[in-house]
Amino acid sequence: MVKPKQSVEQNPPETEQPQENTRRAHALMLLEAALYVAGRPLDLNELCQVVSSRSKKRVSSYAEELIAEYKARNSAIEILALKGERYVLQVKAEFTPLIKKLVNRPLLSSGPLKTLSYIAYRQPITQKRVIEVRGQHAYGHVKMLKDMGLIMSERSGRSLALKTTDYFADYFGLTQDMSLLKRDLRKIFGEAIKEDLVGRQQKEAAQEHQENQDNNAEKAVGN
Repeated sequence: MVKPKQSVEQNPPETEQPQENTRRAHALMLLEAALYVAGRPLDLNELCQVVSSRSKKRVSSYAEELIAEYKARNSAIEILALKGERYVLQVKAEFTPLIKKLVNRPLLSSGPLKTLSYIAYRQPITQKRVIEVRGQHAYGHVKMLKDMGLIMSERSGRSLALKTTDYFADYFGLTQDMSLLKRDLRKIFGEAIKEDLVGRQQKEAAQEHQENQDNNAEKAVGN
């Protein structure tokens, strides 16, 4: 009697990576490339266009995955989530002073940089006070900084109060948390802040010396 052949159960052949994972990996690469090329923060709508998706939730999860990947690398580059559903790929703040000479975007010359550091470190501050401390040339600095989108003015009584914008924080890779901002400012604008402080002290000392001379001259005339 011939025994019937027993069918041998075979495991299905191993399949390639699921299509969804492939799509996700491709989307992550697209987002990374877009953030790199843009050189500025991109909002969620722009990122959705990059990966041809209408789902903000899905693209947001892609962006968060990229953020986690960069954190795990522990490199000098990071991806940050900013206010307004925006994301940016940038050099970490602690490395900015070391490589700023190589940056291609328009960097500020010494004068406007000192005016910007003064405003950022003491914001909100009236424009009148900025001019008093930095001199009449600061009018031009303020205009330039406004045109670049680094500072903005708000009406404060009869005066204009100056403060930095969200773009200022993005531009220099700074936190927008005001409690931490001054710490980061010292890293990037340390020399400018120090020079500004020394300059103000010298100016005040010179004014005091001149006032003393004037007082002595008046006394001499009176005698």
